[in-house]
Amino acid sequence: MRLVPNSLHDEVAATLREQIFDGTLAPGSFVDEVALCERLSISRTPLREALKVLTAEGLLRHEPRRGCFVNEVTERDLDEIFPVIALLEGRCAYEAARNASDAELNELDALHERLVRHAKARRINDYYATNHIIHEAIIKLADNKWLAQVIGDLRKILKLARLQQLHAPGRLDQSLSEHLAVFAALKARDSEGADAAMRTHMTRQREALREVMQQQKSRVMP
Repeated sequence: MRLVPNSLHDEVAATLREQIFDGTLAPGSFVDEVALCERLSISRTPLREALKVLTAEGLLRHEPRRGCFVNEVTERDLDEIFPVIALLEGRCAYEAARNASDAELNELDALHERLVRHAKARRINDYYATNHIIHEAIIKLADNKWLAQVIGDLRKILKLARLQQLHAPGRLDQSLSEHLAVFAALKARDSEGADAAMRTHMTRQREALREVMQQQKSRVMP
């Protein structure tokens, strides 16, 4: 795999970010700079700039005299991040209910129809991808660059964990119901209702993720 020089460190960062998200670079693993330079056919300079970007995003951590490691999202991280992102995405839903045009609501309607189909077919990965698009659309409709920027940074960290919560028993149907409640409030131009529904949706994500993580721990315990 060879990357061409075009904001090269940005391209390297994008490649490594995707490898973190898909598990190629596993949580807690050491980032082998020599091996990565060989594999990507690049020098140390763009790689190190890319590592700085990913460290700033919270996806990596740098340990003096040891190098970079892929961050592991802890229970404490999740407990601290979810209340914040629930408030922020709730505010996005509030603003979206005020700002969205009829045409934009129709586009959201089509996305929710797709979400329903994926839920019925139990296609969790497809459901998650469409769910992500819907959240991004609502953030865009809020039309607040500061909200979008902060949420974007937090979502990069949470992406490591959010897919897992859909595997909790009954969570897929619950998530769909929550999404439809948010959309119903948006269609009704009910800003307060959209805010509350989105915050509920995010809070329940955390609850489901806690359940999944506890199940994972119990499976590895002797």
